[in-house]
Amino acid sequence: MKILAVDIGTGTQDIFLYDSHLDLENGYKLVLPSPTMIVRDRLRQATHQREPILLAGVTMGGGPSSWAVEDHLKAGLPVYAVPAAARTLNDDLEKIRDMGIILVSEDEARRLPENVRRIELSDFNFTLISHTFQQFDVSLDNLAAVAVAVFDHGDSPKGISDRRFRFDYLDRRIREENRLSAFAYRRADIPHSMTRLQAVAESAGQLPVPLVVMDTAPAAVLGATLDALVASQLSTIVVNIGNFHTLAFRLGPAGIEGVFEHHTGEIDRQRLESLLYALADGTLKNEDVFNQQGHGALVYSHEPFKLDSGGINLIVTGPRRSLLKESALRPYFAAPFGDMMITGCFGLLAATADVMPELGEAIRNSLHGLSGNIAPWDEE
Repeated sequence: MKILAVDIGTGTQDIFLYDSHLDLENGYKLVLPSPTMIVRDRLRQATHQREPILLAGVTMGGGPSSWAVEDHLKAGLPVYAVPAAARTLNDDLEKIRDMGIILVSEDEARRLPENVRRIELSDFNFTLISHTFQQFDVSLDNLAAVAVAVFDHGDSPKGISDRRFRFDYLDRRIREENRLSAFAYRRADIPHSMTRLQAVAESAGQLPVPLVVMDTAPAAVLGATLDALVASQLSTIVVNIGNFHTLAFRLGPAGIEGVFEHHTGEIDRQRLESLLYALADGTLKNEDVFNQQGHGALVYSHEPFKLDSGGINLIVTGPRRSLLKESALRPYFAAPFGDMMITGCFGLLAATADVMPELGEAIRNSLHGLSGNIAPWDEE
């Protein structure tokens, strides 16, 4: 059984091909530029060549690509966009128009002059990933599932902060189903408000296999718990320090006991340590994070535990994990199955086992080393 897991961040897209016949350490993996970085580079090239552009495709992750669009406009160059692609920059199309972007229908887009460079927006390109594997004679035929993780603020109603809207969503999901895999969905179950997850499903098109989508931060935290030393702990805080967002979950025997999420660029080591201390002792308040330009905080248990009591009780993962490298909290840097960069992919696999019970036993056997796997050169 094979599953393609793709964790799409701001800097990289991390890809893992799970094969139930192989040890996880022998699974094939790729760490490639993220889609938003690829789009950013294409936009910069168009700006340098002073070409008008059309943003086509669907909603995707912004950040670097969005800033490149703004630079294109500042250079006095035209930007056209179909509504779905335009929502990459802002869900409010009036604000898109205010930026100076010209919204066009699909028909109007096809009638634009030939000198307008068409730039396709999409977080997930199965055809391109499949082609990349094929260059190494690795086929993606006969997959049992495809699992993709992206960060989704959600489509907040007018007048409501997208930061507040996302945290209301996190709170609702935790109260409905207190486990990290609650943030994973099969295609038919994706909430309508989660527009980026919906866009991934649209980009996937008519895949002949089931699709699972998930939020990146819970995927990374879930993956970190698969590190052998982390798995042995009853209570921990796991923090994923991403390029754009930092999210920490406090986990205990009953599940999720608290969470906060901040923008990585808005915090330093001292600020992050103070937030982690407050999450651990149960005193963290939503406004402590939200008023400092973060997303917010939720605390479900006010029973404290000590971060500095020794042992493995603060777990760190993510591409910006060096932020806590010199911390007096003595964090443990998780590397499930020997590879920090694809931690999110392992979390995706664990979540797929929950949302697709028919695949659960094989996946869990692999994750817990119970499958008696073979090396790739031993395959018939």
